[in-house]
Amino acid sequence: MNSARKKQLKSQAHSLNPVIIVGQLGLTESVLKELEITLDTHELIKIKIRADKNERTQIRDHIMTRTDAELIQTIGQIIVIYRKKPEK
Repeated sequence: MNSARKKQLKSQAHSLNPVIIVGQLGLTESVLKELEITLDTHELIKIKIRADKNERTQIRDHIMTRTDAELIQTIGQIIVIYRKKPEK
């Protein structure tokens, strides 16, 4: 993805609220399933990860690997990811 497209997606994500919150139980299978459903529906989403900085990085990396999405932006506890909707 080129930088112009990333900039456009960051702009679109600005007004979004987090739709997934990873809490004290961490990244469970049910959260991953919900992430898949949400990405298939919305493409661009915000996720709030409530954990310390090192754990947030690990969770973020695991999300990126499992969902095959692209990281658009990270600001504190919020990450913005994008994955193109599957063709129907």
